[in-house]
Amino acid sequence: MDELKTWLDRRADEQVSMLQQLVQVPSDNPPGDGVAHALRATELLEQMGFEVEQHPVPDAICRQYGLQKVMNLVVRHRFGSGPTVALNAHGDVVPAGGGWSKDPYGGEIEQGWLYGRGAAVSKSDFVTYAYALKALIETGELAAGCVELHFTYDEETGGFTGPAWLLSEGISQPDYAVCAAFSYQVITAHNGCLHLEVAIEGRSAHAAWHHTGIDAIEASLPVLSALYRYRETLKERVSEYPGVDSPSLVIGTIEGGINTNVVPDRVSLTIDRRIIPEESPEAVEQELRALIEAASSHSGIRLNVTQRLLAKPFTSTPVSEQLAEMFAVEAQKVLGEPVGVGAMPLYTDARHYSEAGVPTIMYGAGPRNPLDANGHRADERVPVQLVTNAALVVANSLKRLLT
Repeated sequence: MDELKTWLDRRADEQVSMLQQLVQVPSDNPPGDGVAHALRATELLEQMGFEVEQHPVPDAICRQYGLQKVMNLVVRHRFGSGPTVALNAHGDVVPAGGGWSKDPYGGEIEQGWLYGRGAAVSKSDFVTYAYALKALIETGELAAGCVELHFTYDEETGGFTGPAWLLSEGISQPDYAVCAAFSYQVITAHNGCLHLEVAIEGRSAHAAWHHTGIDAIEASLPVLSALYRYRETLKERVSEYPGVDSPSLVIGTIEGGINTNVVPDRVSLTIDRRIIPEESPEAVEQELRALIEAASSHSGIRLNVTQRLLAKPFTSTPVSEQLAEMFAVEAQKVLGEPVGVGAMPLYTDARHYSEAGVPTIMYGAGPRNPLDANGHRADERVPVQLVTNAALVVANSLKRLLT
C-alpha cells in the first residue's frame, strides 16, 4: 500500500491536469450530447496506456430519453481469476447557469480547489478511478480479479442510456460496483425521484370578455395549494437511513398564458418528488395523481398528468454494507479521521447496478460537506488533494477486496 501511495503522489500533478482538461470540454445535459467529451476522455485514457471501448447508443434510444447523442466508455483490465468490479462516473453535467466567479469551463485552481462545471460531479472520479486502476497495474500490487471503468453520459437525465444500457446489453456483468461520490462518507443508499408534468387546459378569451373563457391559471391554484399542503405532511415520514431524512416535493417550473390581454388557455407545472428508500415509487405516483385529480375541480378544464422520470431508490444489501465498511476503513487510514457509512437524498446511477443485482456502493473525490462542492450551482469545485487521496482509497480497497 505504501507503493500505491508513492506512485499516486508522484503523479498528483498529472491527475490535476487530466481533470482540468476534462472540465474544459463542455458536456451539458441538456442538450445531452457528450460525444466530444467522450472523445477527449478517450484520448486522455489512451495516453495513460488504456485500451478504451467506445459504445455509442442507438439514436432512437437516445431520443426516447430526450438526449441527442450518447457514447459510453468502458476500460477493462484483468489481473487474474476472480470477480469483476465496475467503477462508474458520469461525464454529463447540468448547464453552468449564472453567478460564477470563475470560468465554468476553465478548470482554474485557487487555494487548493479546482473550479469548473463537473469538477466534483463527477469528472473528478474519471481521474480518481483511472489512476487507481493504473496504480494497481504499475505497482503489481494486485494479481486477481478484473477492474472495469464505466464512464457514461446521461446521469443527469436518469442513467437509462448509460449504466442501465451497458448492463441490459450485456456489455458488462460486474460482480461489484463503485459509483462516483465524495470522500468522507461511503454511501450505501439514496432517495429515488419522481418527475411529473401537470397540464391544465382551459379556453382562451379576450380579457375584456374574460367570462367567456376558462382561466387555466386560476384553475391551477387549488392544485398548487393542495401540493404545498401535501408537502408539509411529508415531514412525518422519516427514513431509517441516516442522511436521507424525509421525502420532499418541489414545484420546479410553471409556464402558461398567451399574452397580458388574453385569458390563459393552458398552464403546465413540473413536480419533483423525492422518494425515501422505504417508500414504494408506484404508490407515491398513485398518491400524487389522486391528489392532483381531487384538487382539479374547476369546471370546464382538461387535466393531463405525465410521468417524465421515475428513478427508484437505491438500498443497501448485506454484501454492499460489507463492501462499504471495507472502503470506510481504508478511507480512514488515508484521510486520518473517521469515515462513516450512510445515505444521501440525491438519486444517482448507482441504483441501476443495484437493481441488476450487483452489490453497489458510492465513493469518490469530494469535500467533507457535499454542499461545499457547489454541485449543480455556481462555482462548482473539488479539493485537488482529494483526487489523489480518493484514488489511493479506491486502489487500497480494491486490493483488499480482490485478494
